[in-house]
Amino acid sequence: MVEWITTSDLTDYRAAESWMEARAEAIAQGQACECIWLVEHPPLYSAGTSAKMADLIAPDRFPVHMTRRGGQFTYHGPGQRVAYVMLDVGARGRDVRKFVQDLEHWVIDTLAQFNIKGHIRPGRVGVWVQRPDRPPDETGGIREDKIAAIGIRLRKWISFHGISINVEPDLEHFSGIVPCGISDHGVTSLVDLGYPVAMTDVDVALRQSFKAVFGDEPVAEPARILPINAPQISDTD
Repeated sequence: MVEWITTSDLTDYRAAESWMEARAEAIAQGQACECIWLVEHPPLYSAGTSAKMADLIAPDRFPVHMTRRGGQFTYHGPGQRVAYVMLDVGARGRDVRKFVQDLEHWVIDTLAQFNIKGHIRPGRVGVWVQRPDRPPDETGGIREDKIAAIGIRLRKWISFHGISINVEPDLEHFSGIVPCGISDHGVTSLVDLGYPVAMTDVDVALRQSFKAVFGDEPVAEPARILPINAPQISDTD
């Protein structure tokens, strides 16, 4: 069974990392069940293990967090649904590539519930949408913008970090970095695409899509996150 937890207030990034690491260790030790944690963060930039400092255009704009997840620079902020996935990849076949593909399919299936078609592109991390309403890209083809990012880490075959879907963030905030090291494509959101979707709608869609991809029923969701062997999460306004 997979526990689903939602924190409604903005959650400190370092506190979230500490909680995820503790929960992942508890899962590895058989002391806790798998977990999906839905959060929003205050505006910040985070750098994965492949990040290049040249891609940090505005280093003084928001806090910058160096992390040990995969990937490059990304932005987190209000209006973006972050889904942290603490799942036992060892018990799910020990196939990291398939696990990442499952995360991609989870995002695509979630977007499909809003009649948005997401795409995976070789050499471009994340989930993309076509923008025929915008000018063509530099090759003359249909422009594609990024709507979701994926970056995970494994420890003892337990995953943490996860996915982020742009619901209604301030897209201008992405201009302080080269998102995921890709400079010739833009970013978008559900609202930017013309879909006035609330965060709660996305949360429902994520839960509905999860079982089809991962095959697990969620357990009851508490109103607030309760840390396991970790400091109390400190939410900020």
